[in-house]
Amino acid sequence: MQRCCTTGHRHESDFRRGGTRLSKQAQTVLAFDYGLRQIGVATGNSLFGTTHALPILKARDGVPNWASVAALVDEWQPDLLVVGEPLNMDGSVSELSEKAHKFGRRLGGRLNLPVQMVDERLSSFEAKQQSRERGHGGDYNKNPVDSLAAELILQTWLSGQIGADS
Repeated sequence: MQRCCTTGHRHESDFRRGGTRLSKQAQTVLAFDYGLRQIGVATGNSLFGTTHALPILKARDGVPNWASVAALVDEWQPDLLVVGEPLNMDGSVSELSEKAHKFGRRLGGRLNLPVQMVDERLSSFEAKQQSRERGHGGDYNKNPVDSLAAELILQTWLSGQIGADS
C-alpha cells in the first residue's frame, strides 16, 4: 500500500493516465529524497527494474530551484514521481514527513504528474553504509549520498510494484 500525496489516504497503487493502470506498463519514474538543504534524485524504469542516481538538487529550507526540477522532468519524461516519506522508526509522522508531503503536493501540482509517497525509513543510513563499503571517506557534506538514498527509495517502490502485480 502506498500513501497518496494528494489525499494522504493509503491505497493500492492505481494511478491512471488515459484509463490505463500504470503499474502494468513500462514506466519511467523519478524519485526524490527530500531534504531541507538538498534533494537527492534518481530515475528508473519499471519494466527493467533499473535505477540510476542523478545529481543532487540544492534546496533552500526544502524549496528546490523549480526550474531545475522542471528541466529534469523535461529530460527524463517520467510517468510518475516518487517521494521518500521520512517516517519515525515507530511509523509515526515526523515534522520532516509533513514537509516531504508538501513537497510532493507541489511537485504534482507544478508538473501535472502523479506522485506517490514511499516509506524511506533507514534509506539514508543504508546509503551511507553502502557508500562506506565503496570507499566513501565519511564526509557527507563534501560527498553527499542523497541521490543514492533516492535510488534506494526508488528500488523500494519498484519492489512493491513487483508484489502488487503478481
